[in-house]
Amino acid sequence: MGRSILILAAILLVVSADARQQRDWDAMREKLVNEIKQDFRRTSGYIGRNEMDPAVAEAIGKVERHRFVPDQLRDSAYDNNPLPIGEGQTISQPYIVALMTELLGVDSDSRVLELGTGSGYQAAVLAEIVDAVYTIEIVESLARQATERLKELGYDNVHVKHDDGMLGWPEHAPFDGIIVTAAGVEIPETLTDQLATGGKLVMPVGDRFQGQELIVVTKGEDGSLSRRTTLPVRFVPITGEHAK
Repeated sequence: MGRSILILAAILLVVSADARQQRDWDAMREKLVNEIKQDFRRTSGYIGRNEMDPAVAEAIGKVERHRFVPDQLRDSAYDNNPLPIGEGQTISQPYIVALMTELLGVDSDSRVLELGTGSGYQAAVLAEIVDAVYTIEIVESLARQATERLKELGYDNVHVKHDDGMLGWPEHAPFDGIIVTAAGVEIPETLTDQLATGGKLVMPVGDRFQGQELIVVTKGEDGSLSRRTTLPVRFVPITGEHAK
């Protein structure tokens, strides 16, 4: 009898510890969302808005970023900073993830193309908002890990492909939004060709020496492209055969 009580007590302690940890993750995400809201206000002069869309805030508050970082960095998962994920790649700063998502202007009917899956965090945030996400990763090991992770977490509306993202995914075009999570020196025509009328493409443009800026391209009804610069950023460069 005494042994059974001890075993039950041990189980309850484990369950209680897990519950406390889950509450900690929830509290960390809530704190992160508030920090990002402050960043929106601080950068309003660049981005043209001082409030984060409620749908984006809800997505950031829901996606478990600690599932998308290496185990040894989980304690830093909800810091508002980029983190390394291996293969010379990073998971973007949460504020930047929120901002790029917001700048796309997408909703529950939208289909989005993402270039640079990484660990899958940006795709997961988008998946909380849009109908479908098509995401391409050139590093095979990252594409494989992201596929498994997103499937495990139940993101059935995310489709991952290992390929050169600069080619886009023409068989699923046109896309209501295209997001590029690495910097290039110019915006590829292959991507703007796959953008739907009225759709937006968000991409960091520039190089590490002369600086990068986050650019928003909008396709007009007549197929013309308008371009708007938001704020200075720093991203890893695009890799692959068509990255020039």
